[in-house]
Amino acid sequence: MRITDLLKEQGIELNSKVSNKAEAIDKLVDLMDQAGNLNNKEEYKEAVLKREELSTTGIGDGIAIPHGKSKGVKKAGLSSIVVKEGLDFDALDGQDVKLFFMIAAPEEANNLHLEVLARLSTILMDEEFRNKLINASSKKEFLKLIDDKETEKFDKEEEKEENGYRVLAVTACPTGIAHTYMAAEALEEKGKEMGVTIKVETNGSGGAKNVLTKEEIDNAECIIIAADKNVKMDRFDGKRLIKTKVANGIHKSQELIEEATSGKAPIYHSDGSSEDGNEEIEKEGVGHQIYKHLMNGVSHMLPFVIGGGILIALAFLFDDYSINPANFGMNTPFAAFLKTVGGTAFGFMLPVLAGYIAMSIGDRPALAVGFVGGMLANEGGSGFLGALLAGFIAGYVVVFLKKIFSKLPEDLEGLKPVLLYPFFGILIIGAIIIFVINPPVSALNLGLTNVLNSMGESSKVLLGIVLGGMMAIDMGGPINKAAYVFGTAGLASGQFDMMAAVMIGGMVPPLSIALCTTFFKNRFTKRERQSGITNYIMGLSFITEGAIPFAAADPLRVIPACAIGSAVAGGLSMFFRCTLRAPHGGIFVVPVIGNPLWFLVALVAGSIVGMILLAILKKPIKEAK
Repeated sequence: MRITDLLKEQGIELNSKVSNKAEAIDKLVDLMDQAGNLNNKEEYKEAVLKREELSTTGIGDGIAIPHGKSKGVKKAGLSSIVVKEGLDFDALDGQDVKLFFMIAAPEEANNLHLEVLARLSTILMDEEFRNKLINASSKKEFLKLIDDKETEKFDKEEEKEENGYRVLAVTACPTGIAHTYMAAEALEEKGKEMGVTIKVETNGSGGAKNVLTKEEIDNAECIIIAADKNVKMDRFDGKRLIKTKVANGIHKSQELIEEATSGKAPIYHSDGSSEDGNEEIEKEGVGHQIYKHLMNGVSHMLPFVIGGGILIALAFLFDDYSINPANFGMNTPFAAFLKTVGGTAFGFMLPVLAGYIAMSIGDRPALAVGFVGGMLANEGGSGFLGALLAGFIAGYVVVFLKKIFSKLPEDLEGLKPVLLYPFFGILIIGAIIIFVINPPVSALNLGLTNVLNSMGESSKVLLGIVLGGMMAIDMGGPINKAAYVFGTAGLASGQFDMMAAVMIGGMVPPLSIALCTTFFKNRFTKRERQSGITNYIMGLSFITEGAIPFAAADPLRVIPACAIGSAVAGGLSMFFRCTLRAPHGGIFVVPVIGNPLWFLVALVAGSIVGMILLAILKKPIKEAK
């Protein structure tokens, strides 16, 4: 359904003279009624006001789209007013609103109002188009502008779907939270800018979205894989393909699309043969390969550690220490329930880590071998480090077995995955872990634990400073992930203070930037100030990647300021003896943090230090208003 099917001249008022939010809503409701869309004006208005109480519909950039779904609506419709001088509508970006659209939907209309809202939001992203609407000289011109814009935007999209896409892409990062979607957005936006039709599949934490179909793959000129973990590759056999890091999807989107449309990208073959430069596709640095395999294990491990860790922490929160200090966490039935379930989930941590590292290297046959290696490392006392080694060893053991058994007759092909790989793989990994890995690594773990336990106050503070600072150096990159993995390893060995320092270090960069865009607005462009608002949410949610656009635009100022702020927060967290049993959650897991109030003090202090340093380093800019 087109917008111009719902919006009529009777529902439009150009150059309206309303002076506040209440008057604007009244005027829009009146126009909706005049257009014949309502059978009970007051009932519909009540629905609009109830929606407004949940959160403002002033979406920013001078736009507001109030809406309501009610029995008082006779038929779906739109009304619109233009307030050229603007008025305060409690918009998310704090700017006055000049352009208003109100949506009315009958109660039985399912998600019609959401579809219209999405359609409106899409076309109103164009600033030039918004200005044309605000300055329209007549209602007819107003409607024609909308109709032309809908034709330009949505008819082209439908044409793309019919004709296929020139370029397809897949983005994936280890945690599947931020980099995955940032790379997708960068590629899509650059594709639009370059006039290249592109579809991007995101392999995020919630599973694959916008999945590429066989027909789309067949018709595409080239595939871009911007990923730091393994993605399903067999489907691209015989296609030109570019394989790169997810960070390049964010920062080098134009170069990737240019290469994809040049006709010179190498052809990928899933059977490992080489043709037309296929060897270049598979060529990756050893360091990046290790990082990718490790992150595949970490990303699959995290749900077990996060869920289990929070449940264990809640068990201590709800238990009574005075009943039996030696059995703290299991004294009451409810606490015992939480501890049992959480401990079971947490127990999968090391086998899953090893299993999916192995699978990243040796594909599906290596999964069972890695699981067994991780479990043996866990039970044998070699812990996180032992499971890490078990994952890599298991993966390469299976790669070795594949080469050995490739010489067998084809008639035995079916026996390999169900008998030969698991039997010999588990046998070999068992012997290696029990007799070679566990003895020295267990001793090393014991030594490290003793060192950490014997650390004085100043040494632990220094460790917190280092871990916190590392979290802000590359905002989710290898250095950040190294600190994060160190923190999760601490969880496995009972060093819960390191995880607290790691998480607080990752929360500070987005919060420092958000605070600076709020209190030192003249250091940022209008778009940066708008992005700064979302960084409050990302920082509080422990999504460090929210700082990436700012760091990429001005690394010499943003990274040092954020790193120092994070280091301060990490050091203070250690000084205040804060502990954390869950490796994620941000502000939402504060109730289960040891010394939560001091954790918040450290978070605020580090964020303010980062904000001040950023304000000092960045100079006022002329574009800011």
